[in-house]
Amino acid sequence: MGHKVVVFDISVVRTLWETRVKKHKAWQKKEAERLEKSALEKIKEEWDFVAECRRKGVPQAQYCKNGFVDTNTRLLDKIERNSVARQRSRVKDRDKRSNPFVFELSGAQWKELPDSLKEQTHLKEWHIHSTRIQTIPAYIKLFQAMKILDLPKNQITCLPAEIGRLKNLKELNVSFNHLRSIPPELGDCENLERLDCSGNLDLMELPFELSNLKQVTFVDISANKFSSVPICVLRMCRLQWLDISNNNLSDLPQDIDRLEELQSLLLYKNKLTYLPQAMLNLKKLTLLVVSGDDLVELPTALCDASTPLKFISLMDNPIDKTQCQDMDETIESEQDRQHFDKEFMKAYIEDLREREAVPSYTTKVSFSLQL
Repeated sequence: MGHKVVVFDISVVRTLWETRVKKHKAWQKKEAERLEKSALEKIKEEWDFVAECRRKGVPQAQYCKNGFVDTNTRLLDKIERNSVARQRSRVKDRDKRSNPFVFELSGAQWKELPDSLKEQTHLKEWHIHSTRIQTIPAYIKLFQAMKILDLPKNQITCLPAEIGRLKNLKELNVSFNHLRSIPPELGDCENLERLDCSGNLDLMELPFELSNLKQVTFVDISANKFSSVPICVLRMCRLQWLDISNNNLSDLPQDIDRLEELQSLLLYKNKLTYLPQAMLNLKKLTLLVVSGDDLVELPTALCDASTPLKFISLMDNPIDKTQCQDMDETIESEQDRQHFDKEFMKAYIEDLREREAVPSYTTKVSFSLQL
């Protein structure tokens, strides 16, 4: 059965989720303050300090005065200076103990990749997130066995042209970085199957050379500044999932039906006023999500009950600003807001998608979220 779902209160539902997140963070802060004042926390701090001193061979006389542990001694500064070095060592040891072909790195203290990484050319996967790393070195071309480059939520400003030398690369995730362009050499990675460039905010186009990526089934370029569907995307003949939501689209190309394998198309938070008739030729399309505020024309057959398509139109009614007046405390930056919004919409749409029976119109949608 085909379904048309018109949601009139998306802003209200989103605000409800934001409120829950805010309450949860407030609880976490309160709990942290309680532990800080707790005697147990003080005892734990002293035990950790003593253990650290013993591990480093610091004489007891230097940190224990008249039977009391002095945790404010300058020895703490010495220990703190070595904390990054210890973490580097732990990362290296963890990688050796776990999968020897997988490299993992996270944390704001990282501004560049460790020097030892250059020697580990046998690696097949990089998982690097939530760091302050801005560049990916050119020596990445040495990693010929690389299959997965998972690099979300860093501060990467550009990708090296040498990335095109990774002939076995299957997944590239550079979401929520600071990219303004994608190197055309990426089109040489002909085995690529998944491409995620979402949340870079200022990305406006993809190079035509990406038309060579005939194995790609998943593309996410949401939360950027695309004014049209990239030509190269229309030539990805095996594409099944396309998320180009939260961009600057005002229309769709008339040859959108070139994407014969497309199953899910997310277009919400754009300025579309109509959907082309060519949409009816996407025979495998089962999920279509748009923002209905500006939409005035669409093929009526899209809502035909005889089709398997679930058509979701989100009507973003304005809400009272007083409901969101404290939002700056929860969302620290535009990129954080976009990431929060994307996670919300992902959960929200998945909830609607999984329902077997959906009313023609709905003004209230309930779903559960675990924080």
